[in-house]
Parts: sequence; structure tokens; C-alpha cells
Amino acid sequence: MNLARLFESAHDKHGDYPAICAAGTWHSSVELFDRAVRFSAGLRTLGVKPGDRVVVFMANCPEVVISYHAIWRAGAVVTPIVFLVTPTELRHMVDDSGAVAVITTAELLPKVQAALAGSDIPVVVDFAPLETDEGPLIDRGEDELAALLYTGGTTGRSKGVALTHANIDAASAASRRVSFVPGISRSVTALPLSHSYGMLVTVGTQQIPEPESSVLLRFFDAPAWLRVAEEHRVQQAAVVPSMLSMLLAEPLEDFDLSALRNVFSGAAPLPRAVAEEFVRRVPSVQILEGYGCTETAGILTSTPPGRARAGTVGMPVPGVSLRLVGFDDSPVPPGEPGEIVASGPNVMAAYWDGTRDFTPDGWLRTGDVGVFDDDGYLSIIDRKKDVIIRGGYNVYPRDVEEALMRHPSVTGCAVVGRPDNRLGEEVVAMVTVSSAVSADDLVEYAKTVLSPTKYPREIRIVDAIPLTSVGKVDRKRLRAGIASPP
Repeated sequence: MNLARLFESAHDKHGDYPAICAAGTWHSSVELFDRAVRFSAGLRTLGVKPGDRVVVFMANCPEVVISYHAIWRAGAVVTPIVFLVTPTELRHMVDDSGAVAVITTAELLPKVQAALAGSDIPVVVDFAPLETDEGPLIDRGEDELAALLYTGGTTGRSKGVALTHANIDAASAASRRVSFVPGISRSVTALPLSHSYGMLVTVGTQQIPEPESSVLLRFFDAPAWLRVAEEHRVQQAAVVPSMLSMLLAEPLEDFDLSALRNVFSGAAPLPRAVAEEFVRRVPSVQILEGYGCTETAGILTSTPPGRARAGTVGMPVPGVSLRLVGFDDSPVPPGEPGEIVASGPNVMAAYWDGTRDFTPDGWLRTGDVGVFDDDGYLSIIDRKKDVIIRGGYNVYPRDVEEALMRHPSVTGCAVVGRPDNRLGEEVVAMVTVSSAVSADDLVEYAKTVLSPTKYPREIRIVDAIPLTSVGKVDRKRLRAGIASPP
């Protein structure tokens, strides 16, 4: 099964239904399918051939879904890029991928033109001239390239992750097997569809036994999210933790969210305090955490509805095997933290540049540190590279963040290490607050909830925690901002 066949099969099975609502307008499944078929033929008139990479550079809109289907139908490779990148970053990804075309919108055209200065790569802005003829589906093998996604680049230059049709199909099928609930058919989508998490959701809607309708937001905006959730009686949503934190800053009680049942959280660890507060204020909801990375097509673990366990990201999805290893790749005893390594049909074969980050026996190194409980539920402790070594002791930023988030005035927190001549690194916390509290007060509070080896000697109160384009804490920017004492 390649992804173009998957879309065609879903079309044959579900027929016509309201599929996507964007900017107040509903688009039917037949409309989207027919446009994709015609656009696919149009791409071939541009010279797009099987195996070619085609960049999709748009904010969320129905045309993103149309483009994905059309590119796969043409036998080509979807290369999605988050629209928030700079022209320099965009040019790097276009050049690195060897893209033969860029699909974008009028609002982003100036950025594309700046990025492609001196290039003759065709840019598609208006779909209509290319939606003329119906084109045949060009089959591709399941082990051939389907998507080339670029990592966030928070530790260096963005790197291409090469995913096959089989990788993405396996990931989305596993996700739907554990998360599908009959009768839950209306969602709100604010995740960037250009991210692996957003692509997972997009492809997954083609694999469920019942048609699903989605209200699509161009990008996440908390008030807009709440308005559409109320207006459309939304039943489920996929989010990242920063979205939940932003929603908590809104008057949730002013909106009727009683239809909302399942909120799936992924892409970054969710602070327990945020999850508990959201459920307290929206009692109809259960928050179901999952975990994955771009290199695994967005998923490794998931929490089945009705089986949430606080502080964990669930259990490995069907077909995925996980284990924990030490810095020397040796097995880690049960209950002890270790780097998460993964194996399964959704795991990439290699990066686009041909490099691999695998253990000697072929398991993907995720770079994340986790621990399993006795029942097989996984907790994410931190990124391996984010561990702070203070005076010879390992300090996991998430431990510190979780502790500080329990303070009633703290609404957001991010912890990084600052170089220190005496201790190697010092723990520094950046926090946002909802009421008057001093940094010294927070340090004193930290002493009461954290051991002497962990509590931050320095806390800075900031207006906002910097985030990456996909809503994760941007620790690279934080480290740059605290390179020396204030």
C-alpha cells in the first residue's frame, strides 16, 4: 500500500462527506479528492517525475492536503517545510532536497522569491491553471521515498529525514488502531500539517473505518481554537503542550466545551500540572499523551482512550519495540533512566544525507532519556543532550520544570544549563508568572521541593518562553541568552 492508493481507497470507501472546514467554509471529501487528481496531472505538466521532491510551503489550508495527495499520486516526494522558517533556511532545504518545484500561497510568495533568488525552480501559487485534466495514479513501491521532512534544526542545521510510504503508513495505522473511538468524528486541527505530527494526523484520517471531519486552523490561536471547538461541537483534538498552556490562559469556562472528549498531546513532554489543570477546568476531557519523533514518522508510543496514566506517554504502539540503553549502548536495569532506542516498520532507514544514528544492532537512537514503569508505560525524562551535569550530578531539566510548575504563580518554565567554572554547569530556570512573585521567592520555593543538587540557583522571570516553529521550547535560544550570569 502506497499513500496515493490509501487516499484513493478512503475515497472509494467513505464517499462524499464534509471533510475540512477552513476559514468558515466546508470542503467535501469528493471536492478535495477531485482537485488532487487534477492537480496531480498539472504537476506532471511542470515536469514533476516519480521520485522528484516537491516542496510544500504553506500555512494550514485545504491546499496542503490536496498537494500531499497530488504529489503522491504523481509518484513524487512530499517535502513539507514550516512556513515560519527564514528565507536562508528555506533555501538550504530546497537545495539540500534537490526540489524540482515549490508549492506556496500568495502571502508567502515574497519569502519564497527571496529564498530562490537566482534559481529557476518553478513556483506554484495558483492551483487553478494546473487543475485541468485527470491524471492516472503512478504507483510507487512501499519502500520508496514518500516524504522528506526536515528536523527543527535547534542544535544545528536542519537535516532531512527520509520516510518511505511504508514508514508513514505503518505509523498512521498504528496510531489509529490505538486511538480510534467509534462515534468520535469531529476534530479541530491547529498542528502545522508540515510537521511529522500534523502529517501523521492527515494520513491517519484516511485509515479510520468512519469518515472524520476536521476544522482546520491556519495556525494555532487560543481564542480561535476555543471558538471553533464550541461552534462545531468538536470531540477531539491533537495538540502540543504549549498549546494547552496557552489555552489555560484563556477563560475556558466561558466556552461550551462539553462535547470535547479526547485531547491527544505529543511532540514534547507535557507538564503534569498543565494536564491536571486542563482536566479540572474541562471535566469532559481525557488527555492522552503520546511520543515520537520525525525519524519514526511521528509516533512510538500512545495512550489508548480510557487508559491514561499521569506522567507517562503511554506504551509502544503496535509493531514498535523500545528499549533503554546507557551511554555505551549497554542495557539499562528496569526502573532506571536510559536513552530510548527504537525498532519498527515506521523507523527511517537513514537521513537524506545517508548518515544513520543507530546502535550497533540497528536500533534508532532517539536522543531522549526515559524510564519504564512495571506495566510498560514510558515516562520521558529529558533530551539526552539537555541533561545538565552540575558538580558531577545529572540534573534533568524536566524534573526541575515539573517542580517549579507546581508553584501557584508559575505559568511556564524552561530550564537549561549555563557554563560554570567551578561546577561545570549551573542550573538556570526561565519562568513566566501570573501574579507578583520575585525570583528570590521562587529560588526559596525550589529549595523546598528539589534536592540541593537540583534546585536552580538562578531564576529569571520573563515575558514569554521562546518556542520553535512547532511549539517546542527553543533551548538553543535559551542557552544563548544565559551564556553568562546576569
